[in-house]
Amino acid sequence: MSDVTVVGGGPVGLMVAYELAQRGVAVQVLERRADIDPTVKAGSVNGAAAQLLRLRGLDVEDPMPERRPEAGWAVPAPRFIGHVGGLKIPPDAVRYDELPEAPVPLMASQQDIQRALLTRLDGLGVDVQRGIDVTGVESADDHVRIITDRGEVTAGWVVGADGGRSTVRKSAGIDFPGVDGVMTGRQMMVRGEGLDELAPGWHQTDTGVYRRMPGAEVILTAEFDGAPEDRDAIITAAEIEGSIRRVTGIEVHISEVLSATRFTDNTRIAERYRAGRVLLAGDAAHVHPPFGGQGLSLGIIDAAELGWRLAAVIRGSDADELLAGYEAERKSSAQRVIDWTLAQIGIMRTDPRSRAAGRLVALLISTPDGATAAVRMLNGEATGTASPEAMSPPAAG
Repeated sequence: MSDVTVVGGGPVGLMVAYELAQRGVAVQVLERRADIDPTVKAGSVNGAAAQLLRLRGLDVEDPMPERRPEAGWAVPAPRFIGHVGGLKIPPDAVRYDELPEAPVPLMASQQDIQRALLTRLDGLGVDVQRGIDVTGVESADDHVRIITDRGEVTAGWVVGADGGRSTVRKSAGIDFPGVDGVMTGRQMMVRGEGLDELAPGWHQTDTGVYRRMPGAEVILTAEFDGAPEDRDAIITAAEIEGSIRRVTGIEVHISEVLSATRFTDNTRIAERYRAGRVLLAGDAAHVHPPFGGQGLSLGIIDAAELGWRLAAVIRGSDADELLAGYEAERKSSAQRVIDWTLAQIGIMRTDPRSRAAGRLVALLISTPDGATAAVRMLNGEATGTASPEAMSPPAAG
């Protein structure tokens, strides 16, 4: 029996496992997918999460040089420092001397972070099992039974890092209140004709919002016509062409879809992060629109905070006190991110009231106070920063 079984082998689940293994905890990971999800996802983490990764020697670099900041990826002239709901923060308005000393964001893909963590876990002898579908968990006084499509597993504790539709959370009876989505977003990496007519950077139009990253044809569209009926259905070239046409008015021809995914602004936070010996981290605990790139950063900090606390509990520290602190700190951070992202959705919508609010926000972030406050939120004030215990990296493995 392992001390901890982590359900979910994405970056958050792997980070939890790494934090525990480095502290001598016997941990295993169960992941439904046979391979790392190749679809376009987060391309960076904020300064607060980047510092955690760098302290652990996980300062991974994106292997695609055209996607690095120095090559101009997502850095329209004169330079790009961030956006609020698709409205660019004017770099020259920011009072840089008033920003807290924080490391720069890390420009690395979610997949690269996963690969780096998998390499570390392999070196530590951690059992990462892929292609296993967890169908339920049952928590007892001194252990948890994990039910899978290959049989049952027993562990002292379970960490659910299995995404927004978390089986672990549902099995533990933890409510997931929030608001339903009203938007269909599509993010894709494509090849085709006419894409150069799409201006780089973020843009609001009369019918939605779009973003194009220069260097690699990564395009995002957002349309406020309701949530997608089936987020997992295959995204065709015709669907992408239609969305780009509706949002931008530009006709493109997609010859190849390299990667594509749908998302919405469904926004929820778990009623609690613990039920007995079951704990939640990452998207299993909170979901929100991806604007601002906060989700992966929030999850990495969740993992670091949960890792040191759970390791201490397994060594004999008081579980109730330590794990209540995890929930209190990380749930408040998740609520800030939810407020931040929902507010951005509020100014991205195309109705007159939302666009009026957007014009007011544009005015505010054009001022030094507004621009500086927005950058603070982007680089760690929303997601929260890690505690001293989490900032102290475990002994190198």
